[in-house]
Amino acid sequence: MKIVHISAECYPVAKAGGLGDVVGALPKYLNQAGHKASVIMPHYHNNWLQDAETELLYEERAPFGQASFAYRISKLVNPGLGFDLFLVDIPGRFDRPGVYLDPWTGHGYWDEKERFFSFQIAALDWINHQEEKPDVVHCHDHHTALVPFMMTQSFRYELLKNIPTVLTIHNGEYQGKYDIESAQLLPDFDHYKTGLLDWDGKLNSLAAGIKTAWKVSTVSEGYMDELQEFCHGLEYLLLAESAKTTGILNGIDTEIWDPSTDTYLEEHYSLRNYKVGKSRNKEELCKEFDLNPDNPLFSFIGRLVREKGADLLPDLIMKAHEKGIDANFIVLGTGDPRLHEIFENLENQYTGYFDSRLEYNEGLAHLIYAGSDFLLMPSRVEPCGLNQLYSMRYGTIPVVRKTGGLADTVIDVDEEDGYGFVFEDFKLQEAVEAVERAVELFSKKRLFASKRRHIMKLDFSWTKAAENYISMYKSMKS
Repeated sequence: MKIVHISAECYPVAKAGGLGDVVGALPKYLNQAGHKASVIMPHYHNNWLQDAETELLYEERAPFGQASFAYRISKLVNPGLGFDLFLVDIPGRFDRPGVYLDPWTGHGYWDEKERFFSFQIAALDWINHQEEKPDVVHCHDHHTALVPFMMTQSFRYELLKNIPTVLTIHNGEYQGKYDIESAQLLPDFDHYKTGLLDWDGKLNSLAAGIKTAWKVSTVSEGYMDELQEFCHGLEYLLLAESAKTTGILNGIDTEIWDPSTDTYLEEHYSLRNYKVGKSRNKEELCKEFDLNPDNPLFSFIGRLVREKGADLLPDLIMKAHEKGIDANFIVLGTGDPRLHEIFENLENQYTGYFDSRLEYNEGLAHLIYAGSDFLLMPSRVEPCGLNQLYSMRYGTIPVVRKTGGLADTVIDVDEEDGYGFVFEDFKLQEAVEAVERAVELFSKKRLFASKRRHIMKLDFSWTKAAENYISMYKSMKS
């Protein structure tokens, strides 16, 4: 099968979250399984792409309401990604460094609608231009969720209307809502079908994709269940369309996330010598943050936003210190400026107990996975969660709230074959108790070592996840 992914992100080219990791891995594993997968994404002017070699393939104009816009399609030369990557360059729209946010201000770009509407139109124009059409078009999140609508409804894409489409919802919190008049920007369609774009009086990109895609998937079974209970109003639509919905748990790229070869680590290790390897990486990490390597080390890696439960961390750290829990805490990430200020104050207040790096740092993230004892994920919302999968691959035990993909992938140590720490409700007391249980496990060296061995043996690779996607693709062709 020829499968084309259309996405706003793709690791390592441009990544803001888990979406980028998925789109940077799934096509590679589809190709390894004998299929022909590629990715179409915007040509951002970030550092990665500025240094990349590209080959111009196509230049054209496309309609945009009563006007038109110019676009260029380039191909990454010798990408080494495991799949072909096509770049959509739209002057005035993507010639900026940020994916969604202006890195200088931290705010979203004012013309989000124009950027992603025009990207989707250009991507479809490019597909329409090719002689060999794809067997499946796979769209990701609201930034590309208008693609299934345009493929089935826009007169311009008549040749594409019978190609199966998949929409994967990585995060239902963001839906791409605009005034309904924005429909006039899309290539001509029967305006009696405007209702397919409408949800609650707005043009809702995600709703349009759910209505018109052949299949709708989410990144874990648990997250699909949660979205059908609550999705800011779209739960009713997802329930109505439940016959075509499915949850497929993401995997991790075990070639990139491999402690035996990871170039970011101080010392490589595998299941055979993990004690020595993790100890050496922990020493390096604690040296970096001026912490005591003899204490259990809890880390948080991710966006400092409400969905990730980052606002619980300051109280958790203060409460742990107040209770005399012998532990250390590290936070790596960026997000809410208010939280930045709180963490900076905590650094001064709890020197030697807590430290943070309020930045995006891929290399440091790898070292933290390797050198930590426990990974904190107190998320309010976690569609799949990849961090807990990375941490287990590196022998770091996850401490998570029971939600979405975290509930699907982490079994509490008190349950049969359990290996992590799970708390039910988003409450400080429950999070503190989970940390206390983890510290107790840390003190039981033999049991702690056996749990580490257990999690390092677990298989969360993309190989299995890719098989599930292939089965879904084939179901649409039969």
